[in-house]
Amino acid sequence: MLRIVLLAALLTVADSNFAQVSAGPASSRQEALTLEKQGKIAEAEAAWHSVSRAQPSNPEPYAHLGLLEARQQHYKEAAPLYRKALEIGPDIPSVRLNLGLALFKGGQLKESIVEFSQVLKSQPDNQQLNMLIGMAHYGLAEYADAVPYLKQAAAHDPQNLPLRLALAHSCRWSKQNQCVLDTYREILALNPDSAEADMVAGEALDEMKDNEGSTNMFRAAVKADPRFPNANFGLGYLLWTQKKFPEAEKEFQAELALDPDHLQAKLYLADTEVQQNQLAEAGPLLEKVEKIDPSIALAHLDLGIVYSEAGRTEDTLRELTLAEKLTPDDVNVHWRLARLYRTMGKKEEAMAEFDKANTLTKKQDDDNFRKIADGQKRPPPAQAQPDTPPNAPPDK
Repeated sequence: MLRIVLLAALLTVADSNFAQVSAGPASSRQEALTLEKQGKIAEAEAAWHSVSRAQPSNPEPYAHLGLLEARQQHYKEAAPLYRKALEIGPDIPSVRLNLGLALFKGGQLKESIVEFSQVLKSQPDNQQLNMLIGMAHYGLAEYADAVPYLKQAAAHDPQNLPLRLALAHSCRWSKQNQCVLDTYREILALNPDSAEADMVAGEALDEMKDNEGSTNMFRAAVKADPRFPNANFGLGYLLWTQKKFPEAEKEFQAELALDPDHLQAKLYLADTEVQQNQLAEAGPLLEKVEKIDPSIALAHLDLGIVYSEAGRTEDTLRELTLAEKLTPDDVNVHWRLARLYRTMGKKEEAMAEFDKANTLTKKQDDDNFRKIADGQKRPPPAQAQPDTPPNAPPDK
């Protein structure tokens, strides 16, 4: 959204063309234009209102009144004035474009797309319109819809780095990973040290199950800009998924040094400490995470482990029970609850949890075996042989 705001700040209204429209009394119109150019807003508005009263079928006064409101950043007030001008003279593209800009800058992105799209029909080569429609979809989180417009705009603006970053994010969030990597190469040509681009490419490679490639991309992001938001966390998370806990711990600590309130960094830092049996360090951090967001199952599970090692049986039971409610299909939670109930002498409860764990484990094993069996039903494409047609001659 920051990118949307920055783009909106750079946009200017289009010049209105009223060559084929009667302009009303020449002296009144010229006076209004002169006052407008001098920046005398109130006087110009009064003059345009005078022109409008003299010739109510002339759209020009309403268009300029909308323009005056827009220049004061009164976009919601500008829009109905532009609409009134279009009601009188619907075939003036510059007024429709200005209406779209007012809606865009006023945060009415969906409405702006309607106006921009209509202008684009008559101006198919207008790349500003492609960019505006793409960025409006981007701001609405309609990333798949944004991609073709941003691609078109980027192709005609080879030096526009922010546009390519928006395109890369749109491709990533619409799961068009090859598009991300193609755009990433373009970004590197403009800025070899773009931490943001490295991160987006890393996310795409992670989605493509390329662990080494994604990790290398996040390492590059941290190297390019160690203070870029979430770069350290992203690298730490990838290392955490690979069970490289000492390395991950350092990255989470680095993220928290930049942003002490980063909740996910606190959570995963605490978990890396649990994984390394640093329970004294993990406990206070997990309690902070749980207080901020009680809906995080991993925090409850890890707190259950910490409390269990400290001999706090009731606290352990509370945390593991909460974790089970949040993630009923987590085998680890059921195993730990079963062992806890057994130490408490609650045999029936322990057996129930063991049964749940065994059922989930068997289901996971069955799913894995099914995937393997499905893969063996036919040879890989490179080994598959075409069907032999009937009465075909033998191979020579």
